[in-house]
Amino acid sequence: MGIAVTGCAAALLAAGCSGGGGSSSAITADGSSTVAPFTTRAAESFKQESPDTNVTVGISGTGGGFERFCAGETDLSDASRPIEADEAALCKDAGIEYAEIPVANDALTLVVNAENDWATCLTVDQLKRIWEPGSTVKSWRDIDPSFPDEPLKLYGPGTDSGTFDYFTNEIVGEEGASRSDYQASEDDNVVVEGVSGDKGALGYFGFSYFEENQGRVKAVSVDGGDGCVTPSVESAQRGTYKPLSRPLYIYAKTSSLARPEVAAFLSHVLDNAASIAEQAKFVPLTNDQLAAAQEALAVATSS
Repeated sequence: MGIAVTGCAAALLAAGCSGGGGSSSAITADGSSTVAPFTTRAAESFKQESPDTNVTVGISGTGGGFERFCAGETDLSDASRPIEADEAALCKDAGIEYAEIPVANDALTLVVNAENDWATCLTVDQLKRIWEPGSTVKSWRDIDPSFPDEPLKLYGPGTDSGTFDYFTNEIVGEEGASRSDYQASEDDNVVVEGVSGDKGALGYFGFSYFEENQGRVKAVSVDGGDGCVTPSVESAQRGTYKPLSRPLYIYAKTSSLARPEVAAFLSHVLDNAASIAEQAKFVPLTNDQLAAAQEALAVATSS
């Protein structure tokens, strides 16, 4: 999936490149590489309605996005997890008020190489043994004696990623707790390339990247205690894909929402949330989630 990069090169749809979050003709977003395809698709469709407004989308990771957001450098922050206490404190100290807007859901997906014909399902306990700090798992046989003695090569997001935070919390049991001897990147396309090129590889990223790269990598079902469940739109919305289903967010500065083009963009996102999610290969919000998101935006734009 084509993902924009930070800066002027991030303007996938702009006729030109305007700088800063304060320009009346530019909206700047940065943050999660998982959420970026959703925001990019939303920006493309919004461009058709508002051709004079340029939306830029960066991918510095959820944590990196919040750093820029709380420094007043961006209008919007894409996030694959809720803002954390220390990040909220940075925003508060800088006088940055914001609204948290859920925009889609995700089924965080574990993937293996297309030639891997043994690891169709892994338990949460097996995943913990693979990824926990100090793990000695070096081969697929170390995970299960029925697996081949194939060297295990791990790929995943870097420590600035909300996906990393979420995965470590749900799988290892502590946010940020992970073995460090894996190939890390804030760009999920790098993980796709790594897993698709190594028979013994295992990696994880957002569901949209798996959808975009089916054929190059294979999804692994996860047994969260109730049997093996494959990541899908249906399993994520039903809540049966445990524990790796999660909401995704766009955070918006209240001061930016006072600008008509920013408020219009977020309204466009929610008015078209289901179709944008479908086109960008995300799991749509449920009706209750959408209603809550619309209420949050209405409160923020009226304050």
